[in-house]
Formats: sequence, structure tokens, C-alpha cells
Amino acid sequence: MSHKILHIGSAEKFMPSFIELVKENFDFNCHEFYLSKGMAEKDLPQSDNIHLLPNKKRLSKLKHYSQILIKMHQADKVILHSLVDISIVKLLFLSPWLLKKCYWVIWGNDLYTYKFGKRNRRWRVREIYRRSVIKNMGYLVTYMQGDIDLARKWYGAKGEYKECLMYTSNIYKSVEIKKSANSQVSIQLGNSANSTNNHIEIIEKLARFEDNDFRVYTPLSYSDQNHAKKVIKIGNELLGDKFYPMTDFMPFDDYLKFQGSVDIGIFNNSRQQALGNIITLLGLGKTVYMRDDTSQWRLFKDKGLKIYNIQDFNNINYRHHENNVLLVKQYFSKETLIQQLTELF
Repeated sequence: MSHKILHIGSAEKFMPSFIELVKENFDFNCHEFYLSKGMAEKDLPQSDNIHLLPNKKRLSKLKHYSQILIKMHQADKVILHSLVDISIVKLLFLSPWLLKKCYWVIWGNDLYTYKFGKRNRRWRVREIYRRSVIKNMGYLVTYMQGDIDLARKWYGAKGEYKECLMYTSNIYKSVEIKKSANSQVSIQLGNSANSTNNHIEIIEKLARFEDNDFRVYTPLSYSDQNHAKKVIKIGNELLGDKFYPMTDFMPFDDYLKFQGSVDIGIFNNSRQQALGNIITLLGLGKTVYMRDDTSQWRLFKDKGLKIYNIQDFNNINYRHHENNVLLVKQYFSKETLIQQLTELF
């Protein structure tokens, strides 16, 4: 007997390819998606199974969330793609009997608001709802044990851990790497304009190597644009023409080609973040630096991958890590993802 599976989330960049993966490998008639608007809404496939929050009008939103509540009661499983929508959190707070069939796919910012959220009245009220919901969530979905440990520590989460890569952005990608005659070293700094990338700390470090031939490519096309402006200002001041802010959104294939040209990836993220970017670079054998106090550091170390501590960054040298390529191909594979989703569904 087929399960009715309800997916609730937003039309962010992970979602279109995830939906296509479900369509290609599972019975799509069993899946229904209710999504709020996001940067990838235009890339969503047309289907009667996919419902997008129509607009910001109060009546339309009320109808949308009322329909979600009905669908949650009808579904056999409810998969929550992130837990940032406070309206969904409130619905679950008021309907706690639904939580036993809910699967929370942890994205990062939905968990780390506990640590990085602005401690104002609004945050405190939201945390009252979130604490109860997260504590009693039936299942916790991620592939990082560190995030599960934090959910249990911060919120008393009792749910069962389900290991799953979840999105195609987290799997190995084969990219043609073109050898450049140019000796200039290409560095990718961070993955977005979110302040938790801690760009400025790294820009200040890189400024010490002004005699080296390198260029710093910094993706800033989405997230906090006020922070992006600050990063651009300081990057230009300290690095000059060595600094290249990437402010336009790039199609996925173009972004992969860009990552293929990178020599060093530096991710000073203070929370679980940038995993798709990091996995791609590791799968290409690139030199990757990150912080050792994050759950992704633990993940990659546990998998036997060669990564470097940002605290030890003291030169612009890089090398190819062939063993990383083999390890990423082995674990972060489409076959692994499909098998994990089969068990999840």
C-alpha cells in the first residue's frame, strides 16, 4: 500500500532538483508539495501535486495554511524541509498529535537560530513554539550527527535520527577541470552573503599575502545584502583587484564550472552551512579550509576526508587530493541518496 507523503517547505534552490529526483525514482502520485515562495520558484515543474503560496494577501495565506493543516492530518508522513516558517511551527504546536509522523529535514539556519538568533522578544516567543515542536518531533533528518547532538542538547529533541543526504546539491558531481596556463591561484571564499560566513576575518588574513598572485571569488548573490555591501567595501579596500565579488545569481551548471576552476575553498562558516559547495570542491580534489568547531568538520573527518583547519591557514599553496575524490564518490553518491530516500519514504 502506497504512503501519502506531504512535503512542506519553500521554493529555494534545492527544491526543483529534489522534486525531479522524486519524479524520476518514486511514485510521484504519492507525493504532494506545499511551498512558500523562494528564489527557485520559477524553476519548479508544473504539476497538480505542487502548490505555491499564491501571494501575501492575508486571505490567500490563511487558505494556504488551512489547506496544509488538512493535508497534514490526511498524510501518512509529513516531511518538513527546514523549520523556518513560524506559521508551520505554530500549526504543529497547536496540533502536537501530528508530530509523531513528521520528519524535520535540518537545513542549518532552522537549528542554529538557537545560537545566532537575535535575543529579542520576537525570538523568545518563537522559541517557545519551536522548543515544544522540536522536542516532540518524530524524526530528525540529516547526515550530520553533530546537528542531531545539538538538537538534543538545545531543544531536548527526542526524535529518531534518519541519515539522509536529502538533496542533489549534496552529492558528487563530475566537472571537467580545465588546466589554466595562468599561475594565478583561484580562491572561493564562502557560499553566500550570510554573515555567518565571517568573510571579513578571512579577507584580513588574505591581505597579508599581497605579494602572492591570487584572486578571491566571493559568492554574494543571495542572503543578507546589507552584509554583502560591507564585505564588498572591505574586500575592495584590503585586496583591491584581487577581490572579485560574485553578486549575480549563476545557473547551476555555470556555478559548477566556476567551482571546477577553484584551487582553494575557504569556508569560515560558524555553523552548518555551505555543504553543497564544500562537497563539490572536495569531490574535485580541491584544497578546502574550514573551522574545526562545526558539525561539518566532524562529518568530513569521520568520513576520512583531508580538510584543513582555518586556524592553520598561513600560505596560498594548494594541492590535489585524489583520495578525497574517491571518498566523496563513494559516500556522497546519487545511489546512496536514492537508497536513503527509499528508506525515508
